[in-house]
Amino acid sequence: MAFNGTWKVEHNENYDKFMEQMGINVMKRKLAEHDNLKVIIEQTGDKFHIKESSTFRNKDIDFTLGVQFDYALADGTEVSGTWEMDGDVLKGKFTRKDNSKVLTTTRAVVGGELVQVSLRKSHIMYLFK
Repeated sequence: MAFNGTWKVEHNENYDKFMEQMGINVMKRKLAEHDNLKVIIEQTGDKFHIKESSTFRNKDIDFTLGVQFDYALADGTEVSGTWEMDGDVLKGKFTRKDNSKVLTTTRAVVGGELVQVSLRKSHIMYLFK
């Protein structure tokens, strides 16, 4: 499976502006700038197991494509949504439980790198290697 592997953030763009638009307070945004996120993805058919580890937390996430699930972002914000496959692109759509803001995210492996783009007016792009 193309997504299987260990991925560490190489760089990101527009992270602070993105978090601001998602309603994340300034203190949590400042802490998140130093998150050092690493993601381990294990895909078996339409089931995914993801282990996120960072400076501030470790989290295991299990989901099945097309099945809604709940998830807490690194700052504790709770969202609910689904991941779907569109060709070779993993697409997620999540809604914050506290203010109903919608977050869309795509993940694709491009040239041996995991590229994640999250959208909310402005966007953030993560490049994992």
